[in-house]
Amino acid sequence: MLYVIVSVVKGKVGDFNNRLREEVFKNFKVKSSKLPAHFTIKAPFEYDGDIIELETILDSFSKNEQSKPFKIEGFDHFDNRVIYMKINMSKEGKSMHDRLIENMNKIPYISFDKRDGKDKIFHITVASKRLQTSYESIWEYVNKYSCRFKAVFDNVCIYRWEDNTWKLHREFIFNR
Repeated sequence: MLYVIVSVVKGKVGDFNNRLREEVFKNFKVKSSKLPAHFTIKAPFEYDGDIIELETILDSFSKNEQSKPFKIEGFDHFDNRVIYMKINMSKEGKSMHDRLIENMNKIPYISFDKRDGKDKIFHITVASKRLQTSYESIWEYVNKYSCRFKAVFDNVCIYRWEDNTWKLHREFIFNR
């Protein structure tokens, strides 16, 4: 089974990202993730066994942590491959994220690299699928929008790939 672990970004930020991704698709036929607005905790990984150990760690973690603030401050990109909303994670949020990675690192079937480990670039993707030929137009299009928000890192979610889409397996909400 293929899984991914993310923090879903809700409220005004999530609504903005979801609408913008739809607009980009409609106007440029460029797709993004099938997940709701989010930042990645652990990139997709395969595991065919029972994930109870992962669920137990995330459940315990969520019960012992408080939501942490972060800001969205404009757009950025990875070359001409990905356009995203730039997250400026608070020190408290980054510290909590790193504790989460340390806890998940105890699980034998989970390993992190620079894309999804402690040193990741926090971001919320707008467009990432086959956008090289339309990159400049999409970049101009998204930058006509103001992209400044306050948000909270308040959850971690496990999604599984099923029926050609990501389906929520379980959500863990942090204390508020």
